[in-house]
Parts: sequence; C-alpha cells; structure tokens
Amino acid sequence: MGNGQLLTTAAEEQPSEQDAENVVLKLESVAKRYGTEEVIPDLSLSVCDGEILTLLGPSGCGKTTTLRLIAGLEKPNDGRIRLRDDDVAGNGRFVPPEERGVGVVFQEFALFPHLTARENVAFGLQEWADEEREIRVDELLELVGLEDQGDSYPEELSGGQQQRIALARSLAPEPEMLLLDEPFSNLDVDLRVEMREEVRRIIKEAGVTAVSVTHDQEEALSISDRVAVMNEGDIEQIDTPQQVFQQPESRFVAGFLGHASFLSGEVHGDSVDTALGRVLRDDVNGLAHQYDGTNLDLLVRPDDVTAFPANGEEANGSVVYRRYLGPTVLYRVELDSGETIECMHNHSDRIDLDERVAVRVTADHELAWFPAGQRDGTTPVAAD
Repeated sequence: MGNGQLLTTAAEEQPSEQDAENVVLKLESVAKRYGTEEVIPDLSLSVCDGEILTLLGPSGCGKTTTLRLIAGLEKPNDGRIRLRDDDVAGNGRFVPPEERGVGVVFQEFALFPHLTARENVAFGLQEWADEEREIRVDELLELVGLEDQGDSYPEELSGGQQQRIALARSLAPEPEMLLLDEPFSNLDVDLRVEMREEVRRIIKEAGVTAVSVTHDQEEALSISDRVAVMNEGDIEQIDTPQQVFQQPESRFVAGFLGHASFLSGEVHGDSVDTALGRVLRDDVNGLAHQYDGTNLDLLVRPDDVTAFPANGEEANGSVVYRRYLGPTVLYRVELDSGETIECMHNHSDRIDLDERVAVRVTADHELAWFPAGQRDGTTPVAAD
C-alpha cells in the first residue's frame, strides 16, 4: 500500500516488543516442498497467547499446508517451528502430532458415529481419572451450549451441533493451541454466520490460542483478531481485519478481500486530481510530500463511491452492469475517462443500465493508494 510510511515486508512482520514474550507459536523461515514443487518458499509468522489468527487465501496458496506443518502432520524441509519455548520441528528435531499439545478441528468434524456426544468429547481424556473426566466433559458441554445433548449420537445432531461437539472434543485435553481447517465449509450459508460468532465466543471463553484456515473473506474478517493473507506460499499482509481490508499493502490483498476498483490520479498540493474530481490529500492514507506531482491509483471499494442519475456536464459515466444482491445492488460504471468503477447502493435505489450518472467519492475513511501501474504486489517505501 502506498502509505508514505516505511514498512517491513509481511513475512518479517512480528508482534510488538510488548507482545513478544506472549508468543505461543513461531515459524521461522519455514519451507515445504513436494518433490520439485515448492509450496511454501520462506514463511515466518508469530501468534500470541489468546489470539485468533486466520490464514486466508485462494486454493493452493499454502495455507492448509502451513496448518499441517504446525500440527505436525507434515515436516518442513527448512526452517523451524516453536511452540512456547520448545522446538517442535527443525534443527534436527521433530515432535509427532500427539505430543505437541495441539488440537485440530477438521472441516468434516470427524466425530465417531458409534459414540455419543459425551463419549466423543471424552475420547482424548482416557488417561484422566473418572471424576476429573466427567467434570471436564460437563464443563465443555456447557461451554458449547449442548449440556442437554450429551447422550445424543452424531446422526441425531444438526450440523452446527456436530461442529460444537467437534470443537469441545478438541478443547478437552486443554491443548496449547487449537487449529481449525475450513471449520464452516460444510454448513449452510445462514448457519455459517451464526457459528462464526459461536465458535469465536467458545474459543475466547476457553482462553485458547487458535489458528484458522479459510478461503472465505467474510469468515476471516469476522472471526479473527488478525488475518494473514497468503498468496503462492507467502504472506502478503498480516494485520487486524480492519487494516487489511481498508489499507491493503498489495493489489492482490485489495482484490482478494472484496470488490476493488482503482482510480488513477495525479498529486497536486493538498489534493489528488481524478476523473471523479478532487480528493483531498488528508483523505488519502499517508500520502507523503515526496509524491507531489506523481501519478497514483486510489483504491475505491463499492461503498466508497456513489452514483447519481445525471445529465449534461454533471454526468461522468454510464452504468454498464447491474447485479441485484437483495439488501444491496452492485453497479458497474464506465467512466468517460475509460476507467471502470463499482458502486454499492441500497436495494431501493434504481439506476437503469446505460443510464448516465455522476459518480462521487463519498468514503468516510482514508483511501489506500498504489503507485500508478504497479502490478507486482510490492509495497512502496517513501523517501527519507
């Protein structure tokens, strides 16, 4: 993101010094190859105590492989993985999955069909004393809100209930860390939203550190404390959900996290001149004075701009696409400048195809920007 600030690369970004002593998981220059195929070239990552971190990216970007490396289901070819102060992979050491103190929730839930919900939760507690095991199972069934379903078999439970039992089973042995692999992919769309909130509540109340994997942007933004956006085995950006969405550091991140249009402009004094008029410099994130007189591309999302039916000189584009989404309508406008902008309107607004419109920037936050024509996903650095 062209924000005029000196930034480290995403692969090097670590928690603050204050949080460093609370790091539970640390990956240092981890690489994974399958034959000649390099899935993860050089990955570094830290996760702090009690944090929910989501690895987000398209299929084949390396996020599931990263999760399997953390769990011990795969061995890294290079680098090391540490849990708390212990090396669990690398430097000639490899700790098997069952000895890492890591719980895993798979997308299939993988409940034992011949065991009741209570028996499934207690499965990993066979070495516990009977009374302690019963107390722990009761605590977890209450935590996931299924204390009255303990005697039910998986086939008698809904998809959401099965997921909560799978989560309780993974939490039962009090793991150091919880890993979730596409945990909502097998649920109906409406249930996914409900379960995101429920799973986040359960994880936070349990006080466990969690790493989740998903390709669903909305899921990652809603459940996470931080999001690591992955592309071709690398982390392009890692930050809070708000920051990666509103201030992406690469065009890939901008486009993967939602609809993204790029509006060209030229910096002049206290403003940026664009096809939609002047955008004040104060409304552009970190636009340093070193960029005066240069060309750039502003990132505008559909809710950052508004189209108004107009005629004559006020109009600056025509509607070329319209998609009804229920509560909202997505419009695509071809500007007279030749650029294309997407706008999101309330469903009650009505603009017809081919109608002439005036598009205005109406964002209530600072816009991100990129150097004009930048396509390689790198982060520009301001001059000293």
